[in-house]
Amino acid sequence: MNFCSQCGEKVRFAVPQGDDRPRHLCDACGTVHYQNPRIVAGTLPVSGSKVLLCRRAIAPRKGYWTLPAGYMENAETTQQAAARETLEEACAEVSLANLYTLIDLPHINQVYMIFRAELLGDFGAGAESEEVALFEEHEIPWEALAFPTIEQTLRHFYQDRPSGHFPLHTGTVTPEDRERYFGSA
Repeated sequence: MNFCSQCGEKVRFAVPQGDDRPRHLCDACGTVHYQNPRIVAGTLPVSGSKVLLCRRAIAPRKGYWTLPAGYMENAETTQQAAARETLEEACAEVSLANLYTLIDLPHINQVYMIFRAELLGDFGAGAESEEVALFEEHEIPWEALAFPTIEQTLRHFYQDRPSGHFPLHTGTVTPEDRERYFGSA
């Protein structure tokens, strides 16, 4: 950030009085610009014994497989965001179950919130997907998954499925985890 979104003056990066971390500050109008993590909301859509995955048509990780998920918008709940992203990416309606994975990515300021969901009816490739398909566990393209958050969610699901008990799983993706997917920067 170079300029204040309130008055247009140049900002500086410093710790505001009474705070404990640096922020973008505007000395002209006194605005403190807080930047907070972005929430990625999505679903783990299931139909019988199969899971719905989308092959990405956009960067990053174009051509790799993912669960339908994306950034939460203002004025919507996490459940609404997850259902909207599923409709946008997989042209699919779902019935949401519990929040299933909550995964922090502090090094890129993101939080993933994935809900288990039952697929209702048909599906197809939305604008951000090249292809959408249902996969049995043995068919999952593990080496072609887009993100470590998706791999963690799927691995939890297949561990929990035999018992039928699907608790909330929390975790963190580290820069080293991401390096496996994106290589070193």
